[in-house]
Amino acid sequence: MEIFRNTNFDFLGKKWPFIIASLVLTVAGLASIGLKGGLRYGIDFKGGALMTVKFAGPPPVDKIRAALSKKIPGEVSVQTFTDLSGGNEVVIGTELAGERELNADRRAMQETLEANFGQGSGGKLDLNNVGQQAVVERLRDPLQRAGVQLSDQQLQTLAADVLRVRDTPPQSGLLTNYEQLSKVPGMTPSILNTLKQETYLAPFSIRQVEMVGPKVGAELRRKAILATLYALGGMLVYIAFRFEWIYGVAAVIAVFHDTVITVGLFSLFNKEISLTVIAALLTLVGYSMNDTIVIFDRIRENLKLTRREPLEVTINKSVNQTLSRTIMTSGLTFLTVIALFLFGGPVLHGFSFALVVGIIIGTYSSVFIASPIVLFWHNFVEGRRKTSPALAPAKEPVRRTKAVK
Repeated sequence: MEIFRNTNFDFLGKKWPFIIASLVLTVAGLASIGLKGGLRYGIDFKGGALMTVKFAGPPPVDKIRAALSKKIPGEVSVQTFTDLSGGNEVVIGTELAGERELNADRRAMQETLEANFGQGSGGKLDLNNVGQQAVVERLRDPLQRAGVQLSDQQLQTLAADVLRVRDTPPQSGLLTNYEQLSKVPGMTPSILNTLKQETYLAPFSIRQVEMVGPKVGAELRRKAILATLYALGGMLVYIAFRFEWIYGVAAVIAVFHDTVITVGLFSLFNKEISLTVIAALLTLVGYSMNDTIVIFDRIRENLKLTRREPLEVTINKSVNQTLSRTIMTSGLTFLTVIALFLFGGPVLHGFSFALVVGIIIGTYSSVFIASPIVLFWHNFVEGRRKTSPALAPAKEPVRRTKAVK
């Protein structure tokens, strides 16, 4: 499918505005990183605790942040998003200064949530934030006093069924009333009444807790940098083998340009670099490189067909011939990632932001960065050939004449 046919746009004639824009963005990004003392790394890289909490209603973000800031030193981040089941969730993140603070931060976060949002437990067990064994231990004696005779195995099965109902849709981890347990196998009015007496339903549920130590974070950061560099190195070798070495250098410079500008924009907009962002950057490396290879491949084909045309004309022709493919691929991909950026929530915000920026920059870098580098190099080589000293003319051979007798 072709959107544009027989186009003849002078892309290389418009290269300088894009090159200047790239230089401005690169300098601005690097300056921002330098002035801020480096990138803003997420908990994945600098270490800390990350807790996902689901609330029965709209989560009180400001109240959560204020309560946790009083108990936990350092920066506390609270981000909201809506999960697929329609429930309201927050992601609470705290920084970490040492390994010993991991469990302390986790306990402080849970205790603070219980104290501020538990609505008064009265010594009861929070059914929304316990495991199977805790339910078994809490119900064993009260059920016997209520005249409900259950073996240990039956009690284990009952507790497992209660938590299964709690953790599957439509509850999805958060019970809001005890009537939701009425369809649990083996549930009787006596058992349900005992549950009401011994437990309570907090308006929140801790769905997930992730903890990363500072040593692990530093190791992840090192491996992320190496993964990006290895990807660039592998691309350079591949393109240098498939084309000429200058094509490989041009493609790697263009991809490095895309990565530097994207990372610089993360610093300018004060966004965190996390593992998902690294995944987006690696995706960007492959995406931009693929677009560049398509153009270079067409340039190579046209060079074989039109040997006498200037290289600039051949490059412009090649870009025009691949224009429909570029618009289709980049356009459809951009629509997908922009939808992810707008509706994916804060958890995927960094990932989608990197792809949105990367697709825009990666698309124009293939045309206005990689291709001009090849052209500049060939013009430089041709210029040196023309200005090199001409070879000295060969000496005229000495003519021998026969002596006259």
